[in-house]
Amino acid sequence: MKIALIGYGKMGKAIEQIALGEGHTIDFIIKSPKDLAHLAPNSVDLAIEFTQPESAFQNLSHCLKNQIPVISGTTGWLDQLTEIETFCKEKNGTFLYASNFSIGVNLFFELNKWLAEKMAQLEFRPAIKEIHHTEKKDSPSGTAITLAEGITASHPLLTSWVNEESTDHKKLGIVSERIPNVPGTHTVSYSSPLESIEITHTAHNRSVFAQGVMKVGEWIHSKKGVFTMSDFINDN
Repeated sequence: MKIALIGYGKMGKAIEQIALGEGHTIDFIIKSPKDLAHLAPNSVDLAIEFTQPESAFQNLSHCLKNQIPVISGTTGWLDQLTEIETFCKEKNGTFLYASNFSIGVNLFFELNKWLAEKMAQLEFRPAIKEIHHTEKKDSPSGTAITLAEGITASHPLLTSWVNEESTDHKKLGIVSERIPNVPGTHTVSYSSPLESIEITHTAHNRSVFAQGVMKVGEWIHSKKGVFTMSDFINDN
């Protein structure tokens, strides 16, 4: 595939390394909004977008307007996600957003939903803890939010989540920690006065996310529509 990288931070560089190793080419590296002009119809087979929340909407809109399949891992802009999905359908484009491209994390999401359904009627208090590197700007992580949404959708008492420990039985607590050089750890726990259950996913290296991005890119670039990681997992 001919690939455009939109954003060239740590993730962009990790994706570049994996992509080149698998025989793909990096035809454009977009580091600023003015560079988007290089992305015209048929210029690349796929755009991969990992930037900042304030840039994501413009980047994704440009790709979809120019019929370029695009996948995004930028977090912190999801108030505009529905608008992008609608625009993609209007343009008959190709788009996938994920808060996390690790295959293991996405299986973790499915396990989280299953466990939440089983625990919903029992007297266990759920909580989430996430740990990331100090350079991660958004808090809680997009992955933690996805986990929280999976739990609150199944729990009869929980109505929302908060980014702190919670003693309110209607609010799910997410504790966020930032520690140097930590790719990402997420733990979902259920506690009662008598026992506790924990499930944890730990990323040992940033390349796990880059490998997931490339697997998804190879799967999606010839399709049309709006997709999720659940679509990818269920089709593989």
